[in-house]
Formats: sequence, C-alpha cells, structure tokens
Amino acid sequence: MTVFVLFGATGDLAARMVLPAFWTLHTEGLLPREWILIGNGRGDVSHENFRARVRDTLDSPKPGPWRDFAKRLRFAGGGFGTDSPGSLLDVIDEARAEVGQDAQLVHYLAIPPVAFPEITKALGTHGLAKGARVVYEKPFGTSPSSFRTLNRQVHSVLDESQVYRIDHFLGKEATQQLHAMRFANEAVAAIWNRDHVESVQIDVPETLDVANRATFYDATGAVLDMLVTHLFQVAAEVAMEPPASLAAADLQAARETVIRRFRPIDPGEAVLGQFAGYRDIKGVAKGSRTDTYVAAKLWIDSPRWKGVPFLLRTGKRMAASEQRVSLVLRTPTKPFPKLPPQANVLSFSLAGDGEVDLSLLAKKPGIAEDLEPASVGLPLAQLPDADPLPPYARLIHDVLEGDRALFTRPDGLSAAWKAVRPLLDSPPRPITYQPGSWGPPKARKLAAPHRWLLGQ
Repeated sequence: MTVFVLFGATGDLAARMVLPAFWTLHTEGLLPREWILIGNGRGDVSHENFRARVRDTLDSPKPGPWRDFAKRLRFAGGGFGTDSPGSLLDVIDEARAEVGQDAQLVHYLAIPPVAFPEITKALGTHGLAKGARVVYEKPFGTSPSSFRTLNRQVHSVLDESQVYRIDHFLGKEATQQLHAMRFANEAVAAIWNRDHVESVQIDVPETLDVANRATFYDATGAVLDMLVTHLFQVAAEVAMEPPASLAAADLQAARETVIRRFRPIDPGEAVLGQFAGYRDIKGVAKGSRTDTYVAAKLWIDSPRWKGVPFLLRTGKRMAASEQRVSLVLRTPTKPFPKLPPQANVLSFSLAGDGEVDLSLLAKKPGIAEDLEPASVGLPLAQLPDADPLPPYARLIHDVLEGDRALFTRPDGLSAAWKAVRPLLDSPPRPITYQPGSWGPPKARKLAAPHRWLLGQ
C-alpha cells in the first residue's frame, strides 16, 4: 500500500519523466496492489482535470489500463508550505482511508532546488515526514555552500535512510552494465586500469534546445545540470573499486569513496560554451553568460587511475545526441610498427536500452600483414528475456521497494562539489558555438595528442 505525493505535478519534469514512468510501472504490473498518486501544486485543479493532464503526457494509453490508472489519481491544490498545507492533508487522509492507514508515504519533489527547503520543512511541520520516503531531484544544491545548507535542512527533518537523491543516469541499464560487465568478466576486469587504459571519454552531446525550461536552465547551466551530477556519477561508476557486494550500502560506498579521489578541476582544463541564439530564447536573461556546453578534464588520484585523463563533455544544440562511455586502450608498441591511435576502444552506449561495443584492429584476410579496423556490438535489449525499464521507472520502483543502491549519498555529493568548486569560482568565459556543431573548437585541445571519439 502506497500513497505517492508528487510535488510540482503540473510541471515540465513531472510531465516528461515522472508520470510516464509511473504509467510504465502500472502497465508492467510493478506497482503495489493498492496505491494512489496525489499531484500537488498551487493551482485549484480538479481531480478530473489532473487526470486529463496526465493522459496528455502519455502515448495513447489503452482504455482498460488507463481506466484503472486514472481512478487512482488525485490532485491537492492550494500549494504546500509551512504556513498552509493547502488541501494536501485532506486528500492524503482520503487516500489512506481508501488504501489503508498504514500505507507507505512517498514524496517526490519534482520542483526547482530552491523550493526543496520549504517543502522539506513543511513535511515535518504537518506530520508528513515520519516514516516517509522523500525523493529529491538533482541538482541537490547549486554550490558547495548551498549543498551543505540543504543537507543540514533535510537531516533536521529526515533520517538519511529516508532520503532518495535521484540521478537518472544511475538508473540506466547501460550504466549498471559498467559494473556488471566489469566485475563478472575477468577479461574485462583485467584491462580496467591505468596499465591498459590510455584515457576515458564520457560524452553526452545533445541536439535538444532549452526553450521548454529556459528559466530553470538559465539559472543552472551545463556545469550544474550535467557535469557535477550525471557525468561525475558515471565517472564514479567507471572508476570505483570492486564493492564488497552488490548490496545497496556496499555499492554506494564504492561509488562515493572514489569521488573523494576526484582532483579539483583546473579551470584551465575546462571549456565552457554557449550556443548562438541562446540569449534570444524567452526566459533567458539579457546578456546571460550561462554555459550550455562544458568540456573538462578530470583526474582521479587513485592507484588504479592515476595519470589517466577522464574527458567529460556535454552540451545543448550539438551535432548529435549520444550518451557514451569509452575506455580508450593503450596502443601496443610491438611487433606492429606505427599502429593508429585510439583503435582499441571498449565503449558503452548509455542511450535507450544500451549497447556494448568493442573496436579493434584485425588482420585483413590475405597474404599481407595488413590491419583493418573492426568492431562488434552487443545490444543489451537483445539478450534473452531482456526486460529493461526506462531509468525513471527503474528508480521510482527502487524507491517503492526501499532500495537505495542507485541513489547518491551526502558524502559523495560533498566530494563532487569540492571537485567542481574551482570551475564555479573561476569559470572561463563561455565561447559562442554554432547550433548543430560539436561545440567550441578550443575543446579539441583537451583530448590532445589525440581526439574526441565523437565528431571531431
């Protein structure tokens, strides 16, 4: 039995990610037998109107499953704060009367980070915190100091075991494949270190614009929206030492421990960019210097990775959309002379259901010793009985199950903020780049003496 409260239920994030994920869990039969979802917002929206809005976010839901889904949706208007709970307390009481007084309360904060403290405090004020699970969207804070303040505020109301800081890249099937394939296969584990890996590229270019969330994005930018969140977490997945087990506490500990080894980023080894025309978007401040692109070199001071550059890149309005982690293997020096660099690459596509690719050199059949590039791919969805869930659906399911393995901890986030602080304190001036390009050409120097595998 679960009562799920969605704060910001009429916002963009809820429409794009959270509500479709809940629908997926419903159609897959992965929700509790008894549940109700209560949307919350400032407006006075009727239950029926909210149901219509939810239906509009879904892709032609079938009538039967939709009827069962819709009857479990409610809306509590009037906002929610310490001064006034709006109608939320009444609607929760009605929901509990329907599904059971002992129903698990789950609060999902699909709202801007600036609103986290007030909602958290209000949960305590109005008696909705005890025993509840609370999901916070990223970024958890907007600076090292705001992170510390928010963390204290959250822990003044909630125990850490109640807190689920979501980063949907950790919910991706292919992100989990990073540690699954590595630790389950000796051939992969043997090369996963500085002796065999020349560099690691974590590349997430996007063709997407920011027009639908310009106000949020202009107050955030690529460094906060992507680098200190998604890209750092994926880097930790690549770089962590083998956990004691796959239990939540051990996986979290391994991931957070290696983040403490992230060397603070040198602003001289980072490039910020802003696509041409960004300042013309409604909601963007005139003269904005918000970065829509960031490329940075990250060093990890651990015995396994010392001296290996991690090249991180992401940006809006770029030439292609990709989500790829690539381990570039060192080029052998004997017995073949002058082998091409970056020819041996083990890469993981994090997009969609994920794919594992291996690029190598092979002898071209014939009497000569001619080598040609070759590659092999393993689409993860084609594995027998594969049943992947979209990342938000997977993570919400884990919240409902009380599994925190794929959620971030405060010690790791604190270390991440320390690693990015120099870039926040002394950011390079964003360089204008053309939409549809691969970003500022200056970023090519970060990959020297070689190149970015995607696009350049």
